[in-house]
Amino acid sequence: MTHHPQNTLTRGYWCECWAQTAATGQAPVLLASFDATTAAEAINWIRVALHTISPSLDAEAATRARVWLDTGHRTEARALSDGEPCTVTISQADTHIEWTARPALFLALAQRQARELPPCALLFNQRPPQAEAEASSIYRDRTQQPHRH
Repeated sequence: MTHHPQNTLTRGYWCECWAQTAATGQAPVLLASFDATTAAEAINWIRVALHTISPSLDAEAATRARVWLDTGHRTEARALSDGEPCTVTISQADTHIEWTARPALFLALAQRQARELPPCALLFNQRPPQAEAEASSIYRDRTQQPHRH
């Protein structure tokens, strides 16, 4: 069997969302992670999450979120495309949420072909169908809007 290293590694972006609250104590807790294939997809993952929580933020945090959503994400997307990591932080009261995205090399795994989840992913609780449909609709609307430059 011939080994082809160029076929086993794929460039992409590793994204995470961490939260720290009084309930989590000093240690942040990983809330979500995502493997993006492009810098734009990584930034969009953060944008969708930030847009989703924006209505529940206080005025100061909502303003910071709105500025990043409106213009700040462009600078981060360029930096991420150039190989620099991206960090977006929102704090409100005792809650601190941080999204990160960084360039990564992914090792191809047999059960991740065609971007399908591995069988163990089906063991986790899923969101109610209505919540899933709403999240999909928001993501679809955001990804299909033309980019303003």
